Amino acid sequence: MFSLLMKWMKANKILPQISDTERLALEAGSIWIDGELFSGNPDFKKVLAENYNRLPAEEQAFIDGPVEELCRMIDRFEIGRTKRVPDEVLTFIKRSGMMSFLIPKEYGGKQFSILGISTIMAKISAYNATVGTLVVIPNSLGAAELLKHYGTDKQKRDYLPKLASGEYVPCFGLTEPTAGSDAASITADGLLFKDGDGALKIRMNFRKRYITLAPIANLVTLACRLRDPQNLLGKADPAADGEVGITCVMIHEGTPGFTHGDHHDPIGDPFYNGPLIGKDVVVPATNIIGELGGAGQGWRMLMEQLAGGRMVSLPAGAIGAAKVVAAVTGPYSIVRQQFGIPIGRMEGVEDKVGKIAALTYMLEGARVFGCSAVDGGHQPPVVSAVMKAYSTEISQQIIIDGMDVFSGAGVMQGPNNILGMSYKSAPVGVTVEGANILTRTLMIFGQGATRCHPYALKVVNAVEQDDAKAFRNNLLGWIGHFILNIGRATVRYFTRGLSAGSPVSGPTASYYRRLGWAATRFAVLTDLAMFTIGGKLKVRGKLTGRYADALAWQILAIGSLRRWEADGRKTEDLPLVHYSVQYALSRIQEAFVGIYANFGGGLLGFWLRTVGLLFLRLNPIAALPSDRLSHQAALTIQSLGAQYDRLTENVFMPADDSHAAGRLLKAFKLIGNSAAAVAKIHAAQKQHSLPRGVPETFAQDAANQGIITAEEAAGVRKALAARLEAIEVDVFTPEQYFGVISQEGGVSYSEVPLKRAVNA
Repeated sequence: MFSLLMKWMKANKILPQISDTERLALEAGSIWIDGELFSGNPDFKKVLAENYNRLPAEEQAFIDGPVEELCRMIDRFEIGRTKRVPDEVLTFIKRSGMMSFLIPKEYGGKQFSILGISTIMAKISAYNATVGTLVVIPNSLGAAELLKHYGTDKQKRDYLPKLASGEYVPCFGLTEPTAGSDAASITADGLLFKDGDGALKIRMNFRKRYITLAPIANLVTLACRLRDPQNLLGKADPAADGEVGITCVMIHEGTPGFTHGDHHDPIGDPFYNGPLIGKDVVVPATNIIGELGGAGQGWRMLMEQLAGGRMVSLPAGAIGAAKVVAAVTGPYSIVRQQFGIPIGRMEGVEDKVGKIAALTYMLEGARVFGCSAVDGGHQPPVVSAVMKAYSTEISQQIIIDGMDVFSGAGVMQGPNNILGMSYKSAPVGVTVEGANILTRTLMIFGQGATRCHPYALKVVNAVEQDDAKAFRNNLLGWIGHFILNIGRATVRYFTRGLSAGSPVSGPTASYYRRLGWAATRFAVLTDLAMFTIGGKLKVRGKLTGRYADALAWQILAIGSLRRWEADGRKTEDLPLVHYSVQYALSRIQEAFVGIYANFGGGLLGFWLRTVGLLFLRLNPIAALPSDRLSHQAALTIQSLGAQYDRLTENVFMPADDSHAAGRLLKAFKLIGNSAAAVAKIHAAQKQHSLPRGVPETFAQDAANQGIITAEEAAGVRKALAARLEAIEVDVFTPEQYFGVISQEGGVSYSEVPLKRAVNA
């Protein structure tokens, strides 16, 4: 019976069809906390036992030293205007070892932790993405990482020291005009042949685009389809024109036929990015990563490294940007006043500030937790994909919210604009390393449902291998698992998750119960989709996107809860925990509503969108955070102190008054110091001892009447002056705005000194 059922399922494509490239992606990496969620009964005690690391002293010292020094060297506006990184900045990056974080110390590298690398990337990229790419690219997927894991001993000796010192500036060429998110469809061609001396070589033809650092790189690692029509390696496929498979090959600058140096012009920070073009480029076969043994292994290499790698660079930049927004939006909401009060005390603005603070807290918790997992040996591709897609998406919204608070100061461009460039650069993170649209609708649930499910991949493998016994055992196990979760989901629905239990007591205990309830419902819905939609799930992107949302917000909520435990359960952080987890749970509820309403036709689909949807809405997992909670969350970044310092840790904030952020924080501090005196003036106004109006303008009158001291009056005046200076925006003369016409007829900006001073 099971043999017949297995053949029927295979013939009718009931189960997902897995191609060779998809299988390599599925088998790459490991299952982490995502497996707990797909099980339907997560063991949160086990989840909380997972590492949540702190930076080693050596790495924190490097961040506080060389990284801080690098940020002080950066003139963001000048780099944006000229589109060039000054030579002294690039030299400093190389000499300080910032291109060597992945490289073992025996080859001259720093060999930092993944958490340390992520934190450094977050700090630099959030301040200036142009300079950030010079650190990110050498320390992400490319020559150093691939050679470290797959290179021969000779390749490691020859290349890693020069990559560590910056003598080699690398880039990685994968994307093509017709191969973007579908990277496995690359057409770059490599033909294996023997030259006149009998040496094995590769003749390459390719056209790559969107390659970061391509214009300045002198060592390119390029993915191509290697062909061996003469079967010189003994592993070519004669039926496929001798194709060996995707292979990663190194090409040196100056190789005949290889062209680079032209630029694309990315939106936002103008980082070095451009095409790579090759026509009859000939390189030794020993330039293959792993030499001849690495031929045809490129896709496996890429999938294995991306399994954990997506956790690092893009989330770092996005979350670093979110932390900057939190670090400046809280202060700005207090420094900027309208109608005689700080705008941050107006509920509409306060709502934005509270959301910024809480979601940034959650993202940072998820970042540290995820990087700690990679440092601990996990390579979780599903969680990494969640972090890449959702951190960049949420960060973009956080930046938009910050821009709303800054209002006019956010849209007027110039060196005093703190958030504008991050706003313009945000689409880059959303787009690169797998566009978020496709990561959300194809990869996260498509890979997760098969890989992380306790039985799905085993059943698929049994069908493909025609193993009736394995098929029977795993199918029966799957059916039992499904029935058990239905019963569990029913009980948890009526107990509102109470039956799920919690590994902790206290103010966060209910969140574990509700997450357990959500995970059970998610597991049941996953099985329903696998049973009834099966192989057609690939084309149901709207539906799978909602499944991805439900999974992602569970993972992000866990990041917030794990952070609170790791930080020692600080009571003052509870508003951020409550807001972020409640927000995440409400997004999970929203995803479930979308799944029920759009599951499909038939009796099951009808039941879900009628009776099921009614019950879902009658007993929701959560609602959005309350206004009171939004107020409490906003307060966490609206005053200076230990909490503000913790929440903005490892964010670069210029202390120099010549920087807009420096002037903002100076005003923020002075306003805080003078708050008590201003409160006395305000109280006197209520008693009609002083005229109505902006309290700070009556500081001297208050001092004359003995309401405040002369010293306090001076502090109030100083704070007022600093506030007015901090909210100013850039003003350009016509010559500066339009540029100067040079003798050659071109437009030159460098001949006109920028008006750095702001209007009083």
